[in-house]
Amino acid sequence: MTTAEKITKQLKALGNKTAAEHAKRFFKIGPGQYGEGDLFLGIKVPVLRQLAKEHCDITLDDLIELLHSPLHEVRMMALLIMVLQYKHGNNQTSIYRAYLDNTHRVNNWDLVDGSAADIVGAHLFERDRKPLYKLAKSKSLWERRIAIVATFYFIRRNQFADTLAIAVLLLNDKEDLMHKAVGWMLREVGKRDLKVEEGFLIPRYKQIPRTLLRYAIERFPEPKRLAYLHGRL
Repeated sequence: MTTAEKITKQLKALGNKTAAEHAKRFFKIGPGQYGEGDLFLGIKVPVLRQLAKEHCDITLDDLIELLHSPLHEVRMMALLIMVLQYKHGNNQTSIYRAYLDNTHRVNNWDLVDGSAADIVGAHLFERDRKPLYKLAKSKSLWERRIAIVATFYFIRRNQFADTLAIAVLLLNDKEDLMHKAVGWMLREVGKRDLKVEEGFLIPRYKQIPRTLLRYAIERFPEPKRLAYLHGRL
């Protein structure tokens, strides 16, 4: 039995059928929905984070094997370990490349949100950021989400230009999940520099998808939030 198989067995033993049924509804796994066909064990993320620390020394080959599991929590476990290993400085380039080679397995919003910034964003922080723009133009919903969420790493370091540029590319995305992600990142920009966020929003807010706008202005004072929503700026 491989290390990946042992970890999978351990996770299966921790499964909770009631929680798994709830996750199926929460993550939209029905026909034609974004998470179609995903399988859940029903394990909470804090439990997975603790286990990731305990298995942090496994090989990249084992991580890739875990990432190809049909089980959602097993894939999440792989990504959490990849994040830990990257932060520890272990095989960073190999982890980054493996991540981008397997984006089709980073295939739900929580998987993206828990890994993109700390692997893709971290790796490109002092490198050419063109890969983000390629991802932003991808046909894959998940690659486009990786592109914008990866910039959270830059936002936390008060660099906003790439977030804003990628947001422009994604403003007319057809997927509601992308509207939420872009709005979230714009909100994070605003937490650090409200003038920058509003400088982006004011010329565009009447054309921005409503979900995106609501996420972006969520923390605004109520009068200002309503002015944006009702087009009264």
